[in-house]
Amino acid sequence: MSKITIAIDGPAGSGKSTIAKMVAERLDFTYLDTGAMYRAITFLALEKGIVDDEDAVNKLVDGLEVTLKYSNGFTSVFANERDVSEYIRSPKVNSKVSEIAAMSFVRKELVRMQQNMGKVGDIVAEGRDTTTVVFPDADLKVFLDASVDVRADRRYKEYKEKKIIIDYNDVKENIKKRDKIDSSRKTSPLIKAENAIYVDSSELSVEEEFEILFENIKKKINFIKSQNNQ
Repeated sequence: MSKITIAIDGPAGSGKSTIAKMVAERLDFTYLDTGAMYRAITFLALEKGIVDDEDAVNKLVDGLEVTLKYSNGFTSVFANERDVSEYIRSPKVNSKVSEIAAMSFVRKELVRMQQNMGKVGDIVAEGRDTTTVVFPDADLKVFLDASVDVRADRRYKEYKEKKIIIDYNDVKENIKKRDKIDSSRKTSPLIKAENAIYVDSSELSVEEEFEILFENIKKKINFIKSQNNQ
């Protein structure tokens, strides 16, 4: 059977990571969190104090290799073999990652790495340009969405669970800021691919969202199997 690629896009807090992990685990596919790679670059740029200097960030990325390892429900992120996993989910990284992700050279290099990872096939990739740029020929494309309030609530709860103290209004404003940057950047902006399944999860539980998507995924896999058997 042909290797299958499932690509999931959507704005911050839309549930991409949760759903993508669930799908990958149910199918026993490789899970590819492209956003974690941009977070790794953002953390390194913040660490070096160059986050607002695009030329310096480009030099940082040139020759850098970011790799992912998914195991037991957790994605480990490595920058040239340095494990940066525990540092990339902070509010500070959240506040700057869309700006770093809007840099053309950064996107070019990370897309190259992501496409190399995707060559193994049988993957579930999630991010903001996986359906349009990274894997434009994906077998199934999904665009997850939710209202700003719902997405802010989700992100705020995530911080509370991690015992990170942050003001709710700051979380909401950061979501709005990221939406604006992600959808208006010159290089591979966040848009819905024409042939992507659109799911608004504002009124759905995670389980309901997953079941809707998984029904579509099963139909697609069965179709591919039937095509291969002809």
